[in-house]
Amino acid sequence: MAKLGKRLKKAVSTVDRDKFYALDEAVKTVRSNATAKFDETVEIAMNLGIDPRHADQMVRGMVQLPNGTGKTVRVAVFARAGKADEALAAGADIVGAEDLADKIQAGEFNFDRCIATPDMMGVVGRLGKILGPRGLMPNPKLGTVTPNVAEAVKAAKGGAVEFRAEKTGIVHAGVGKASFSEQALEENIRAFVSAINRAKPSGAKGTYIEKVSLSSTMGPGIKLDIPALVASLGG
Repeated sequence: MAKLGKRLKKAVSTVDRDKFYALDEAVKTVRSNATAKFDETVEIAMNLGIDPRHADQMVRGMVQLPNGTGKTVRVAVFARAGKADEALAAGADIVGAEDLADKIQAGEFNFDRCIATPDMMGVVGRLGKILGPRGLMPNPKLGTVTPNVAEAVKAAKGGAVEFRAEKTGIVHAGVGKASFSEQALEENIRAFVSAINRAKPSGAKGTYIEKVSLSSTMGPGIKLDIPALVASLGG
């Protein structure tokens, strides 16, 4: 097992591994332990009582974090004519049609999110084997296949986060930066957990949210008090 460095050893010493923390205390501890030389991402991991191998137990969706992610997101849009103009005006980084498809087939992937108008799916569909494994394939259920490209681009730029359960039933995502205020992080975390709660699949039996932990990029994980967290979500 690798030895812990002094910085991480100090951070680990501040965390009680047997304790389930209230959200505000967890956020405060995560921020105080984020002492790397860069602005660490605050990450959430949720273990769900599901088996994603079954279609009726898949958890996938998109959530808009109220305070953004703190990350610059490059957006590519498949659109023509007026819709292409709308996408550019909304802040899309790359807009195109067959020419964009050619670039992607040539190995150009300088974007983090891909959006398409419905009429472009004939072109985009041929890129499934390239975009799919990278999690970049536009999907109408996620709002990334839409005639409202301007709205989709603004959402992607403004803090829309896609989530998808791994085959082990774990969902994880970045919910902000350590430089965010405690309030901003708490609001983002509640928004994310609320979205996961609403996405509970019909086939999920027993306990749905089994474990939630919070950490920064280089920091130790902190277990959250799930009943208190869920109770704080409201409606």
